[in-house]
Amino acid sequence: MNKITQLFKIKYPIIQGGMIWNSGYKLASAVSNAGGLGLIGAGSMYPEVLREHIQKCKKATDKPFGVNVPMLYPNIEEIMKIIVDEGVKIVFTSAGNPKTWTSFLKENGIIVVHVVSSSKFGLKAQEAGVDAVVAEGFEAGGHNGREETTTFTLIPMVKEQISIPLIAAGGIATGRGMLAAMVLGADGVQVGSRFAASVESSSHNNFKQTIVEVKEGDTQVTLKELAPVRLIKNKFYQDIQELYAKCPTPEELKALLGRARAKRGMFEGDLIEGELEIGQIAGLINDIKPAGQIVKEMMEEFEIAKKEVINLN
Repeated sequence: MNKITQLFKIKYPIIQGGMIWNSGYKLASAVSNAGGLGLIGAGSMYPEVLREHIQKCKKATDKPFGVNVPMLYPNIEEIMKIIVDEGVKIVFTSAGNPKTWTSFLKENGIIVVHVVSSSKFGLKAQEAGVDAVVAEGFEAGGHNGREETTTFTLIPMVKEQISIPLIAAGGIATGRGMLAAMVLGADGVQVGSRFAASVESSSHNNFKQTIVEVKEGDTQVTLKELAPVRLIKNKFYQDIQELYAKCPTPEELKALLGRARAKRGMFEGDLIEGELEIGQIAGLINDIKPAGQIVKEMMEEFEIAKKEVINLN
């Protein structure tokens, strides 16, 4: 037992990231059933779709699970009401001020975790009353912090500033990576990209197969003027770079981005014109596996690596 397993009442300190277009109830329940903490990603769900996934997740597992909520969501009030009405006990918030919803959630008996990209925001999240923070480094897929701080630099910096449990995210997909994060001060890890390439992920098989094929250097953070996002270098990414050569305005970048690019890429499988969000660690992901097997193998590798480190001393 450690701070994270105690907080969430789970077996292993592994949290599955609540990724848009990847994290439906099938993935969340599979991770929870395997001993980790599964998260439903509300960011790509209409309110009633989220309600359906929560209800199905409750039927698929009797273990703890949670919901990840980007607070820039246009229907945030309705989303929060559904979470309370459905009896969700754990919420991870991101992309917003933790002061906005933390008190409301905690008053309803919900454990609140906030995602941060700097020690400054980690401290602000603690001051807002959250129960734990996720410190997410620049290696992560999808939307990133503007500070460009890497995970293994960020963990000890955040650890110095807070007293609540710390979860490391960004570039972690193996048991060895998990051990390294915990040696630096993390109490647990949040894993996204590895679970995106799982059997239960709700993303399109085309996207999953592309994750497996990604090599070192095949992802890049772009669109920093709008919201920094790490993408696979497909045609859409190249179109962005060509537009950058013309010194575009934010409005021109928004026009190119359009609407529903992420859905088009990750959920519908358009590998050419879609937005394909994945982390740098995809270069180490070589197969598509059941989520339960991913959890099991991570923990086995973690224990082996821990023994190796002990033997070195």
